[in-house]
Order: sequence, then structure tokens, then C-alpha cells
Amino acid sequence: MTTRTQPPFTNFAEFYPYYLSEHKNNTCRRLHFVGSALILILVAYTLVTAQWSLLWFLPALGYGFAWAGHFFFEHNKPATFKHPFYSLLGDWVMFRDILFGKIPF
Repeated sequence: MTTRTQPPFTNFAEFYPYYLSEHKNNTCRRLHFVGSALILILVAYTLVTAQWSLLWFLPALGYGFAWAGHFFFEHNKPATFKHPFYSLLGDWVMFRDILFGKIPF
């Protein structure tokens, strides 16, 4: 695991380039994307079926796939540990950017 010194971030626009620099590995990005897609599928399924207890699986899906990408492929610590809110937003912005081809899958 590598640890880099992080500058202080005053807004998400400053944070997002750093976030992307921590997601250079294709497999790591793909695992983030799959985890986020599964979250959307689970939320939709839960809304349709009203099986609210399934929502307990959301953290495992989201963080499980992302953290596996960081620990096994990217070899760094997830930004979630130091910047939880910006990191969560970064996950969804990166998901959108991958979905629309702005970032390679």
C-alpha cells in the first residue's frame, strides 16, 4: 500500500483530479463501476419489491468492490478513509464519466 501526502482540498473540483489519480488501474476502476451499478440495481429492486432489509447490503456492494480494487490492484488506500464525502461523490462522478466514455472502462 502506498500513502501519498495529500494537499488540503477546499472543494470537490480540487479533490476530483486527486481522486482520479488514485484510480489509474483499469481493474480498480471497473470494480468501482460494477459496485456502483450493483448499488443502483439493488436500490431499484428494493423499491419495486419493498424488501427494505436488502438495503443492508449497500455498503458491502459499494465498498466491497471498490476496496478490493484498491487493495489488490491499485495498491493504495481508498480515499474514503481520509475524505469520505468527497470520495463518495467521486465514486458517482467517475461512474458517470465511465458510463459516458469520458474515462476508459
